[in-house]
Amino acid sequence: MKVVLDTNVLLVSISPKSKFRPIFDAFISANYDLCVTTDILVEYEEIFTRHMGGDFAEYTLQLIENAPNIHWTTKYFKWHLIKADPDDNKFVDCAIASNADFIVSNDKHFDVLHDLSFPKLNVLKAASFLKMI
Repeated sequence: MKVVLDTNVLLVSISPKSKFRPIFDAFISANYDLCVTTDILVEYEEIFTRHMGGDFAEYTLQLIENAPNIHWTTKYFKWHLIKADPDDNKFVDCAIASNADFIVSNDKHFDVLHDLSFPKLNVLKAASFLKMI
């Protein structure tokens, strides 16, 4: 299963005390493949550094980047499907380019994707994804 994780979901899944920790543990155990682009990793690094410090961000990114179940994706087209927060489009573009099964996000801006007939994207909230894995 190929998945794109929005930064908010990845961030809340890293803490060992989080109820969403099984999402990160499932990635580490290679229960799903994580699809990323360079701009997604840059955002991960920025947010991790802001919330948890530079050393933690560096360690976590190295773990992600070197995982055998990481899918490095190159996007050749920008779809501009999320108008309310254009920065979220990096996750949408990655999902389309990598043919991901799901985008996992708790961000309400992704709700607009449910109404699209093309391209068809499956968006799950973290709690729903947690039940799947």
